[in-house]
Amino acid sequence: MDDLEKSMYPIGKFEYDGNVSPEQRQQRIDELAQTAARLRNAVEGLSDTQLDTPYRPGGWTVRQVVHHVADASMNGFIRAKLALTEQQPLVKTFEENDWVELADTKQLPVEPSLKMLEGIHERMDALLRSLPPESFSIAFRHPDSGLNPLDRLLAYFAWHGKQHAAHITSLRQREGW
Repeated sequence: MDDLEKSMYPIGKFEYDGNVSPEQRQQRIDELAQTAARLRNAVEGLSDTQLDTPYRPGGWTVRQVVHHVADASMNGFIRAKLALTEQQPLVKTFEENDWVELADTKQLPVEPSLKMLEGIHERMDALLRSLPPESFSIAFRHPDSGLNPLDRLLAYFAWHGKQHAAHITSLRQREGW
């Protein structure tokens, strides 16, 4: 992996092979539950100038990253609920690169998104922990990636939160913040 790829994927690219043990599922639920706290810790004490610093050349700012994680988690939670209540529903994509350019993402303090993450992930945690193992094979259809079981959604969002927190902590380390 070259330096650009390392800055884009500090914990590695997302991987999912479809084989999930009960222990892996539980670990991912635990990791997902830590997303809000992990991001809150990553941005703790940053100034507005630091929040408006891209985590890599050509990348989003720290502020945009935090708001993006809230937007993505909101979409993920809705996708999970749709999958559990409809027969393989077709979900919408969201244009994340366009969403991060909207005023609420570029200008708003990060606190509202951190609060959203706390609520969304508390709800998602309660939902996922309530499901019997067979429910994790229930799926939704994504226009780009096809059929996605809840196990894949869980794996992705456990990785996603850690990945974006690592963007911020890597920047802090490089900048000595």
